[in-house]
Amino acid sequence: MRRRPLIWLAVIAALSVIVSVQVMSTASEPDRMVARADVPTVAPGIDVLQGITIVPQRVRGYDYQRSAFGDAWTDENSAPGGHNGCDTRDDILDRDLVDKTYVSTKRCPQAVATGELHDPYTSTTIPFTRGANVGQAVQIDHLVPLAYAWDMGARNWPADMRIRFANDPANLLAVAGQVNQDKGDLPPGSWMPPNHAFWCQYSMQFIAVLRGYSLPVDQASADELRQAAASCPSR
Repeated sequence: MRRRPLIWLAVIAALSVIVSVQVMSTASEPDRMVARADVPTVAPGIDVLQGITIVPQRVRGYDYQRSAFGDAWTDENSAPGGHNGCDTRDDILDRDLVDKTYVSTKRCPQAVATGELHDPYTSTTIPFTRGANVGQAVQIDHLVPLAYAWDMGARNWPADMRIRFANDPANLLAVAGQVNQDKGDLPPGSWMPPNHAFWCQYSMQFIAVLRGYSLPVDQASADELRQAAASCPSR
């Protein structure tokens, strides 16, 4: 039987810093995922990018390869939920979809067969049915894109850290396939979710991942993240 994760929190380092700068979540359920938590609150006067290095711009190296972050959705990773008998994609589908049914597959003994996604990027409801075209309607987005992380310093990480990053549930979210394609590897300075109501959560989780992995951010994205975080309610 699949071992179901109880709580997937963001990287511990990220969470400790979030608490220290008084950025808090109003989630009422203890097992809510950070990526899907209720709207966070931000204390007045707090710089949400405190401690994060800001660089003038992203410098594309054009040497990024997906394989540098390991096999896609491998369960062999050190992130929360790794080594639980199901690949990362199945774990995130199980976390983010509702009204689910299950089926046993080679990569997961209890994989989501059908369900619904309440897509935070578009504020639409998308039906999910496992099959040949499963990845078209619902996809798993890396909030901080892998190629962006690569350009911002992940190329210098050890392989196991890149594999963890690619499979860390704090950096993953099930979303509409087309909007995920539209985003590509763009950071907040070039792309934000069409659903403006999600900008607070998106910006705060993006920042948490940057902080947790000691990644810098480009100036245009820093400006956008601060502006989006300003839409969060005050404590």
